[in-house]
Amino acid sequence: MVFAVPLPTRQGNGVSGERLRSRPVAVVIVDADPAQRRNLTSMIAERSAGRFAATACASTAEAEAALRAEPGGIVLADLDTIGGATRLPDMGGARTTIATSANPSLTAAIAAMKGGAADFLPKPIGAKALIEHLDAAVAGWRAVANASPPRPAQPTRESGTDFAGFIGRSPAMLAVYEQIRRMAPSRAPVFITGESGTGKELAAEAVHDRSTREGGGDRPFVAINCSAIPKDLMESEIFGHVRGAFTGASESRAGAAELANGGTLFLDELTEMDLGLQAKLLRFVQTGSLRRVGGSEATHVEVRIVSATNRDPGTEVANGRLRADLFYRLHVLPIHLPPLRERREDILPLAEAFLARFAAEEGRSFAGFDPEAIMTLTSHPWPGNVRQLANLIRRAVVLDDGPAVTAAMLSESIRTVECDGLATGAEPVSQAAGGAVPSYWEQERAIIERAIATCGGNIAKAAAALDISPSTIYRKRQAWAAG
Repeated sequence: MVFAVPLPTRQGNGVSGERLRSRPVAVVIVDADPAQRRNLTSMIAERSAGRFAATACASTAEAEAALRAEPGGIVLADLDTIGGATRLPDMGGARTTIATSANPSLTAAIAAMKGGAADFLPKPIGAKALIEHLDAAVAGWRAVANASPPRPAQPTRESGTDFAGFIGRSPAMLAVYEQIRRMAPSRAPVFITGESGTGKELAAEAVHDRSTREGGGDRPFVAINCSAIPKDLMESEIFGHVRGAFTGASESRAGAAELANGGTLFLDELTEMDLGLQAKLLRFVQTGSLRRVGGSEATHVEVRIVSATNRDPGTEVANGRLRADLFYRLHVLPIHLPPLRERREDILPLAEAFLARFAAEEGRSFAGFDPEAIMTLTSHPWPGNVRQLANLIRRAVVLDDGPAVTAAMLSESIRTVECDGLATGAEPVSQAAGGAVPSYWEQERAIIERAIATCGGNIAKAAAALDISPSTIYRKRQAWAAG
């Protein structure tokens, strides 16, 4: 071992918030490579401003001895040194275990998480990434130590929502709310996944608004949709440009990263970003410095990056559409938003909230839904999720009026896809041989392809009829073609 350090005092199952602030948190490094031990120890000593102190161990036995003597810190465990992910439970004296590996892969990261690691860091490990991951671990401790006992979500009187603009009290959404509460105080990157229409930008805004960093929610929140901006303009949108950098650049302009300085930069649909630009984004994330397009001067900015995608990021990495190093750098604090079909108990509260809002906006007298309409709403699969539900309710409010929304008012929109006077008819997908029910993706593909065929191959019209974006259809067809 290089040196031993005091660990934070524990109180019951938590850690004293005062102790966490006044004493360095112990980090036990387990790595057979002496150069790695020296580098990690040096980075912690030089870059953590006294928040962390390292104990370097060359073997699992040394680490186990250190943890038995003073449990409760963070362990950085090299998977090769300890004998693989199955040996992670041996680090039982640690409060948080972070797995590291010189041979990173999505499979290795998943195995580490299943083995008990709270995080995964691929080698080589940069100083900034190391400190951010350590800070994220401690932020989680503080959130638990300072949190009040869990209680059911209650509507917010000011907004009529259950949490930060979200509506829903299902177990799946309560878990999401708790994740946001715990992650918000950290400075580490957040990676949000979920289908189109589940509320990824709303989740990003909630993380930003609940941040307890200096300035908190009063700091800027800047959002960029990576699928909505042409490839040739994306670099300028993120990093800005100087006058004359390209045709039409008549004046210098700051990009989203500069505009978000001190706050949050939200990169929606990250997997749509060009691979070349992903490399530049990685460098920015690692260094905090950027250069405007056409410029030579480096500008340092302090931003928290929140990323989102409606694709499976693991598949995107495997297929070469998302850089693995960028994914590992941004996938520090993950949030997954469940699709609406997996939280059906939230469908009616959402529909009622949308009905109240749109009825007030349109001057309608609707006060609720009749029983058949409720059955229609709660039994629908909602491929477009909350966005599709909101659009459906708005359409019904605009086109009809009465004391209650009926199933007949919904049927034209929810049961058929209208396009140029033709309907696809939302017929159930035929069962496979033997009575087996086709998988969800098979049924989803059949619905989308039927809509495209009915709309004469016009994807934009099919997307509008299905209440989803055209980019969603293009992505899904690309994924189906890839097999």
